[in-house]
Amino acid sequence: MGPGLILLEMLVGLAWTSQTERRLKAPAAHFLMQEKYECHFLPDGAAPRGEVWFLFRHFWDRQEVLRFDSRQGYFQALSPLTEPEARGWNRDPQTLRYYRAAQERFCGHNYGAAREAQVLGRTVEPLVKISPTKGDPLAHHTLLICTAAGYYPPGIDIKWLKNGQEQTQGVGYDDEIQNADWTYQYQVMLETVPQRGDVYACQVEHKSVKEPISVQWEPQTSDSAKSKVWTGAVGAVLGLVFVAVGLYLYLKSRKGLLS
Repeated sequence: MGPGLILLEMLVGLAWTSQTERRLKAPAAHFLMQEKYECHFLPDGAAPRGEVWFLFRHFWDRQEVLRFDSRQGYFQALSPLTEPEARGWNRDPQTLRYYRAAQERFCGHNYGAAREAQVLGRTVEPLVKISPTKGDPLAHHTLLICTAAGYYPPGIDIKWLKNGQEQTQGVGYDDEIQNADWTYQYQVMLETVPQRGDVYACQVEHKSVKEPISVQWEPQTSDSAKSKVWTGAVGAVLGLVFVAVGLYLYLKSRKGLLS
């Protein structure tokens, strides 16, 4: 991305089935096949909306081999292996119309929201929550999910703390996801065996806040578990009463026999 340009990656990692793919042989290492749809525009005031442009880029083994630039309006082969593909697509009026229209369909349509979010440097504070789940009711392990949602710009750090200590075992990280409104969401999971008295905290650091956001969760005894504990305690007390009464009657009867 050149100086003063804003790049919005619209779509990444599409499968590409074509003659070029069949001609190319995948290397043993460092293999990557990737397609990118990008929108470029200059910062606010530097260029009118009409100068927003669209790029389609195809990569093979981490090298760009084919490109469509809406400012030129045709496909450009960046490798000898993609020259037949570029010639074929440039001769197809329907394909050219589709990619030329992408400048307005993908880029011009979203120009206002993109300019507000990226050019003006808008930041949005994440909403953080903890969701406990337990797949097997008989299992002792609990999966705690910390979700940070609706934040901007991308890039966020989430840590799990147990009784004030950072947890590294049993932690799983999801991919950062872009929402339709240009905000992002991210999840970090912790698999643990919670005990009564433990305090778990999800700590989130983001550009939109000066101090980390911390949300706490404590294991709670369910109503059914409390009922079972209470029933067990009452049963134990009644058992002791019955034993005491029985012992008293037994000793009284023996005393009567001996007298």
